[in-house]
Amino acid sequence: MGISASDIIPLSHARANFSELAEEVKAGAEKIVTKNGESFIALIDSDRLDYYHQLERARIHLLLIDAASKGLDDVAAGRLKDARSVIQAIKRRRSA
Repeated sequence: MGISASDIIPLSHARANFSELAEEVKAGAEKIVTKNGESFIALIDSDRLDYYHQLERARIHLLLIDAASKGLDDVAAGRLKDARSVIQAIKRRRSA
């Protein structure tokens, strides 16, 4: 669903008409509330907010799976280093 000009409202209007706006949002609208002419907050349905949070968690899980897959590919290709030797090399460089 896109945002139309009628979905962008000043904070003063939101204060005066909050119950009406809440009903519109519950019915599926999203509202952008402005303050001093600039975007300030958004009003969205709580179910939609939960859905957005689920999408973000799923995206994080996909990124973790991708990183693990790349790590396994590195192991399979022999592109790895022993952690102890890397830490010792870092310590030697710091003390030099």
